[in-house]
Amino acid sequence: MTLDPDRLCVHQVTLMKQCDFAQSLDAFVRNGIFKTAVWREKLDAIGTQEGSRLLKDSGVDAVSLCAGGFLTSRDPANFQSSLDDNRRWIEQAAAIGAASLVVITGGLDEGDRDLAGARKRALEGFSQLIPEARAAGIRLALEPLHPMVCGFRSVLSSLREANDWLDQLESDSAMAREVLGIALDSYALWWEADLEAQIERAGQRIINFHVSDWLPDTCDLRLDRGMPGDGGIDNLRIRQWIEAQGYNGPVEVEIFSERNWWLRDPNEVLKVIKERCATAI
Repeated sequence: MTLDPDRLCVHQVTLMKQCDFAQSLDAFVRNGIFKTAVWREKLDAIGTQEGSRLLKDSGVDAVSLCAGGFLTSRDPANFQSSLDDNRRWIEQAAAIGAASLVVITGGLDEGDRDLAGARKRALEGFSQLIPEARAAGIRLALEPLHPMVCGFRSVLSSLREANDWLDQLESDSAMAREVLGIALDSYALWWEADLEAQIERAGQRIINFHVSDWLPDTCDLRLDRGMPGDGGIDNLRIRQWIEAQGYNGPVEVEIFSERNWWLRDPNEVLKVIKERCATAI
């Protein structure tokens, strides 16, 4: 089924090198795109109040704020500082009208090899943020990332693990179910052997859906994502699996592409994205 254009969302990071906050909104509006995921670095560059004003004036809705989390440090002072940062990011997400703060766990401190300990700290950190997120009306969308970035970006590496984590957090807190969810990124999870079954298990826990493509000859761990349709990910099939569980929210194009798409004219990038809605998303 062809994606309804009204559901198309393009992350600001897809135009990371070409556009500042305001320029990205202008490009989206020119191309008939009225949903985005706000990138913290771009928002911080102009301030939350100005960012909120620009979003309102443009008519572009903020689907989410990306990315929070980073709650794995074994240093108590750093861990507490990360908690404080996340409380501020929750407030920012609420101020710009976003529905969720997408959160990743963070990786290992330099010299740290205690993976189980890092995972335990991330779980504890997320549990501590539940009351603040609930009070602000913001959902925390846990985003598992590809195992290749486990050491420095995310110690949560599969949808199966994300489901396990939410099972545990929900058993510990009655508020967790209404606050916590999952951001499913096809780039991070397309390889998972039982992905369809884990999507079924996740059900309506999935509150954000990110798409891009895995290039067979990728040359960077993070910054060489492909445009949907240019690689090996069946984004359309994954979308169908998610929608079978009742998901009808935005489909969010999120492309980190230092060597290709970040070097192109924004209008060209957005034109191709809209074309791929009919064939690959």
